Amino acid sequence: MDWKTLEALLSGVNKYSTAFGRIWLSVVFVFRVMVFVVAAERVWIDDQKDFDCNTRQPGCANACYDHFFPISHTRLWALQLIFVTCPAFMVVMHVAYREERERKYRIRHGENAHLYDNTGQKHGGLWWTYLLSLFFKTTIEVAFLYLLHLIYNNFDLPRRVRCDLWPCPNQVDCYIGRPTEKRVFTYFMVGASAVCLVLNVCEIFYLIAIRVLRISHRGSLHTSPLKSCDGCQAPEATADYQKYNEANLAMEKKRTSIF
Repeated sequence: MDWKTLEALLSGVNKYSTAFGRIWLSVVFVFRVMVFVVAAERVWIDDQKDFDCNTRQPGCANACYDHFFPISHTRLWALQLIFVTCPAFMVVMHVAYREERERKYRIRHGENAHLYDNTGQKHGGLWWTYLLSLFFKTTIEVAFLYLLHLIYNNFDLPRRVRCDLWPCPNQVDCYIGRPTEKRVFTYFMVGASAVCLVLNVCEIFYLIAIRVLRISHRGSLHTSPLKSCDGCQAPEATADYQKYNEANLAMEKKRTSIF
């Protein structure tokens, strides 16, 4: 797999991310992709050849290996990395959609016209897209961690397993190649995945908290009464304030459009 292509695609997501999102992307590439490509993948390269059973019965070792390793660690991690990074492309596609709308709007109304103040600003529909991508990433991380835990019994790799599957003549002992090294890499990858999961949850709470604070602040501004002023022309001031408030509301609706 060409991991450089994936890195190039995800580099565009970085500029639309929060601080938590940038840390998440760094952890994914430094502690997961780099470790997977440089070291972990090579540890499992001859996994089936290193699986040795104390019998020469044809097919016994293959049957036992398939039973204890229904899917390789490296292939499972590769799928996890692909699926966990895909939701980030939702944000990129939404920004590209906004940029296309902005381009058509300028063609229609002139170069100085703007539909969005910033196409990458997380308001309206883009905020929901970003939040939805975080929920998808969190769900995928949890699903793959549970799958790895379910298949490999608490992420453990024993030195010896006992197998009595057909076509083995009786119960045989099978030995896994480099079990300690594989166990260390398994715990490391699980730990890195757990860190990414925590970062996703923190970013979800951060986005929701910022959104709530903005809405409450906006509501307090709109409901605050005008202060009395001696000697001021109240009717004209009130009319000007209403016009100013209506203009602000129109701009706010434009910025917080569903798209």
